[in-house]
Amino acid sequence: MKVKMLRRDNADYLRETKHDIHKIPRSFHPDAHPHDAGREYVRALNAVKLERVFAKPLMGALDGHGDAISALALHCQRLTWMASSAADGQIRFWDLMTKKTLIKAKGHDTFTRGITFDPAGEFLWSVGDDKTVKSWRIADVPVEPQPASTLPPHQTFIGQKMMTGLSHQVGEPILATCGENTSLWNTEMHTVVREYQWGVDSIHDIKFNPTETHILGACASDRSILLYDVRERNPMRKVIMELRSNEMSWNPMEPFVFAVANEDYNVYSFDIRSLKKPLIVHMDHTAAVIGLDYSPTGKEIVAGSYDKTIRIFKCDEGHSREVYHTKRMQRLTCVAWTKDNKYILSGSDEMNIRMWKAKAWEKLGPLKDRQKSALDYNDKLKEKFASHPKVRRIARHRQVPKHVMNARKEHQIIRESKKRKEANRRQHSKPGAVPYVPEREKHVIEEQE
Repeated sequence: MKVKMLRRDNADYLRETKHDIHKIPRSFHPDAHPHDAGREYVRALNAVKLERVFAKPLMGALDGHGDAISALALHCQRLTWMASSAADGQIRFWDLMTKKTLIKAKGHDTFTRGITFDPAGEFLWSVGDDKTVKSWRIADVPVEPQPASTLPPHQTFIGQKMMTGLSHQVGEPILATCGENTSLWNTEMHTVVREYQWGVDSIHDIKFNPTETHILGACASDRSILLYDVRERNPMRKVIMELRSNEMSWNPMEPFVFAVANEDYNVYSFDIRSLKKPLIVHMDHTAAVIGLDYSPTGKEIVAGSYDKTIRIFKCDEGHSREVYHTKRMQRLTCVAWTKDNKYILSGSDEMNIRMWKAKAWEKLGPLKDRQKSALDYNDKLKEKFASHPKVRRIARHRQVPKHVMNARKEHQIIRESKKRKEANRRQHSKPGAVPYVPEREKHVIEEQE
């Protein structure tokens, strides 16, 4: 014989404080709520509308440089520390929390091409057109802002050729620089320990893999992307694109995946195990893509372009989920994603560094449990009704500058014209004479080993 006992818990109906809302018992059985789907659809529609209403991505600007921003570098140990370099050779150390310059340094006599922190966060390294590699000790950087002071370099290495980029290996005192060739420097012995050449005129960007630390990638001026293994004496592989790649970035969560920013307005994600075609082509920019960076989670890519916009792409989608722009922001030169996955930094031609929210509608600051649960509930509703026409239209709609909209229309006309011409050729040719070529296979010319 079963005996049913009545049970009443005080937590189910009593308020914690008098300012809390009254708790009302509710049945969650589907039969008791026949109009639940309609209510959820209206809530999803309201949630996606409020998302657009509260989309205020720009956090502020960091000004102080006297020329175009050339590179950004984030400290590996401190979330609020950043370094930037400019075309006049100056380097500045920033505190992102206060948006103020901690101290400045006279980096190079001419253009400072690249800067990077070592993985331990003890030194900042830089290269410039004056054929030197310089380092600054981070322990000498003051905690309080001293914008009038100038930090002297800790070490200076003199090279034989001009250098255009650099990257530091994780776990080893090895610094890679690029220019007319790729050089590996031992920072303890202050000498070049190895050089790589593969018939390339010049190399303008180089990056160490943060996980597979012996893998090194570079972008060259002959439209090629080079891969090196620093344990070997010769380069590993090379893939040649239709147009030049400006910058590359490694996925921090998938060591075999990297992305490149190309002159043909696209971002390409590659798998080093098969370079014959990219994994995915990220489109939407209307001018050459200059800089890019992965999010710390490895799920998104931020790209900056000469069309004066910043776009955020999901790694598995071809079109951007977000576009950022301002009236005063000019052509982008570099972008970076902060280590806490909350902010994006961009440098541009008009000497400003801007800070953006990674999610334009995200509420900053501490949240109560009820606010967190409400935001999670809204996210699930938007995900559930994402394919509905009204929800999809509101979620995808973005206001863009007039020159971007006009360029997008022009590119659409060009694509339709090419497609129509190819269809006409296929119609008036022998079967199989004009094959169908997927978009991913159109932009890679050759892979060499």
